[in-house]
Amino acid sequence: MSQPGQIFIVSAASGTGKTTLVSRMIAHQPFIRVSISHTTRPPRDGEQDGTHYHFVSIREFEDLIGQGAFLEHADVFGNYYGTSVNAVNSLIEQGFDVILEIDIQGAQQVRKQLPDAVSIFILPPSFAVLAERLMGRGTESKDVISRRLSKAHHEIEQAFLFDYVIINKELDQAEQDLLAIIRTSHLRGEKQQQTITDVLAAD
Repeated sequence: MSQPGQIFIVSAASGTGKTTLVSRMIAHQPFIRVSISHTTRPPRDGEQDGTHYHFVSIREFEDLIGQGAFLEHADVFGNYYGTSVNAVNSLIEQGFDVILEIDIQGAQQVRKQLPDAVSIFILPPSFAVLAERLMGRGTESKDVISRRLSKAHHEIEQAFLFDYVIINKELDQAEQDLLAIIRTSHLRGEKQQQTITDVLAAD
């Protein structure tokens, strides 16, 4: 891996399936990594510290904010989430493409700081499907689900601001679409400057 990797922002309304989609991508593509976020919410069943999230206290999170440790951070339904600057930079320097699986607030912050990052929004096929997926998870109360659905309309409106939009109707197709975007981004002219120079130098 001789060239630095790229940053890909992946956002969606809660329950759209972005976590499952991203998990499949990194399992199948060794050149892609996901940045493990910090959060103050408690772990769900099966989640492990350092694998799914870095679970920290509110005081620890706020200390990290004060240290400027986050590329972005947000309060989502009463819990903090944040992306470590050092973790992302380390992966990029190793040549890995890095997916930032973050919410709308975080995506806005990253796009301002890193305008070259590629932003991708994952859409549900419909609101009915979105509601079904949220209720099917069985991890949240009806009140939380209701709040997530009321917020989803605003979140989906933000899709107009993203570089690419993927409809997560069939997971296999959505995964292929995401991989196609990542591969295509590497072929943009500005990303191939060194390759062009090398070809000309060998003439």
